[in-house]
Amino acid sequence: MASGHEMAMGLRAAYWAMHRRTEAGLAALGVTADQFVLLSLLAEQDGITQQELVRRASSDANTVRAMLVRLEGRGLVTRQRHPTDGRALSVTLTRKGRQAYERLWRQGESVRAGLLAALGPRDSDTLLEFLNRICEAMAKGGGRDRSRPAAPVAVADTQPNVC
Repeated sequence: MASGHEMAMGLRAAYWAMHRRTEAGLAALGVTADQFVLLSLLAEQDGITQQELVRRASSDANTVRAMLVRLEGRGLVTRQRHPTDGRALSVTLTRKGRQAYERLWRQGESVRAGLLAALGPRDSDTLLEFLNRICEAMAKGGGRDRSRPAAPVAVADTQPNVC
């Protein structure tokens, strides 16, 4: 039986393999994989708040803000005060941003096809179910892998509702 540590390392290795391949494909278009995540979230639902982007991207506020500043500087997104909450910023794709997103989406097709081909439709559905279960377990605090010593986690490092 695999240990929690082996599962964590396997998830990490799979994520970084996908991340590196995605970065390589998007680099020529001048967008990072993480910036593409924000563009794709906005393509799904434009005009959401910056804080909602943080939650949906499973990231932190400082990282998302820095990426949005770069994307805004390139004319791909705009940020404006939220109409009902003056403290919040709504983020919207510009026309240029939507066109860039469409090019980037096409560029990433080989990565998505590779993911599906590696598992097939049935196992892909099972993997998504397992990943969601892992996210839920981690959001609830998860169980500790007793085969490894516990590492202290600073309160600032925790992130509720990341999945």
